[in-house]
Amino acid sequence: MIASRLVHMIETRSEQLASSLMEKLSRDEPFADLAKVPPAELRQRVYEVYHNLSEWQISRTDQDIEKRYAEIGARRAGQKVPISVVLAALTAIKVHLWEFVRCEDLIGDRSNLYQELELLQLVDHFFDRAMFHAARGFEKETARAAAIREAVLVRMG
Repeated sequence: MIASRLVHMIETRSEQLASSLMEKLSRDEPFADLAKVPPAELRQRVYEVYHNLSEWQISRTDQDIEKRYAEIGARRAGQKVPISVVLAALTAIKVHLWEFVRCEDLIGDRSNLYQELELLQLVDHFFDRAMFHAARGFEKETARAAAIREAVLVRMG
């Protein structure tokens, strides 16, 4: 099946994919706020998406995705990275993946269109859930931090 072959190829080249995306993100102005995230942490998050793609698709549950990406969203809120940048970075990870597939001509024979569409659907579904849960985690952390600030002000005032 081409979908599993593609996923294996992506996972095998996850180091290369992560490095090239990190380089791209560091040059693009819209991602300047990602400098607030320690580079090793950001690189690890990008790498883990590519390296564990089949695991996220096959064995991870919606609750696993919710937990992981809500944590990431909350962490980025604490690092003062705007939610728009968090979501744009997740989108960049997905787009970079598809650019890699196209440039490497991993699809090959167009008779495998069904498998290509299947992979596209699975990956899109994963990123849709990841983005949603990252945003929710970000919002919860922002609300929690605001409540703490308000409580401190009330005690001081």
